[in-house]
Amino acid sequence: MCYSALVRAEFRKYQREFGAVMDLKSYVQRYWIDRDRDPYRRPRTPRAMDLDLLREGPPELAELVRAWDEADASRLEQELFAQTRRRADAERSLQAKTTKKAQEDLRISGNKIAQIKAQLADLRRSEPLPRDSRIFPGSFVPVMAVEDGRKVVRPMRYQCRMPGWTEATERKYPGTYNARRDKLEKSWGALFGHSHGVVLATAFYEHVQRDGRDVVLEFAPQDHREMVIACLWSRTVERDGSELLSFAAITDEPPPEVAAAGHDRCIIPIRREHVDAWLQPDPLDLASLYAILDDRERPYYEHRLAA
Repeated sequence: MCYSALVRAEFRKYQREFGAVMDLKSYVQRYWIDRDRDPYRRPRTPRAMDLDLLREGPPELAELVRAWDEADASRLEQELFAQTRRRADAERSLQAKTTKKAQEDLRISGNKIAQIKAQLADLRRSEPLPRDSRIFPGSFVPVMAVEDGRKVVRPMRYQCRMPGWTEATERKYPGTYNARRDKLEKSWGALFGHSHGVVLATAFYEHVQRDGRDVVLEFAPQDHREMVIACLWSRTVERDGSELLSFAAITDEPPPEVAAAGHDRCIIPIRREHVDAWLQPDPLDLASLYAILDDRERPYYEHRLAA
């Protein structure tokens, strides 16, 4: 079901290649909304997106990201101090007498100190790493759509909330990050032919069974091409009146090499010459939309165990 992917999180990429504009209001709203709801729980955005906004984003957005980084760093430094003290207490206790509690405190504090230091290092570095672009259901990702005749890029959540759904309804259907091609008119009819988007991606991930074990494989085009992934998106309203933009990637039966690796779905990378038509669908001409999905790019996907 392609539960995870490596995406291009930089707005400038969409601007350069497609002439898209940033919907600044939706970006600011996303970072402010989550801060108002819980000042200790930042938006679930790929780190590559945050770093891009710090480096090239409008000043008001860069300041919001910087505020989140500072708040997270402060919280982590306090936790680091507490765990360092816990480790020191455990070491003193073990010098006097070996106890199970002191041994556990020493082990747990050591693990947490290493974890916190890694998180702080991630907050302090300015250059993105490949893993910074990986998304999961619940992540907010730059998605390009067309509204009022122009291409716009907005952060949307990777897990679509269908029109009319509540949070409770959504919890009953946790797989709505995947829009199956064979159910576009039935399950996704409110969006297919109406609200189309694309996401730029370089790889996708899935759980497969190998020798009785569940492992995660990374699938990427052998020629390293950047894929334009066909998506459907939705605009709904939260209980507090705020706007939620969310999306799903359209998937289909896998090509032979993906099926042979043990995965039964595959995202659909559409051709760049079809992007304009895909983003401005005619609900009375679904056949042309299916034709775009069928005339897709067909890279050969290599796979490897995910890091």
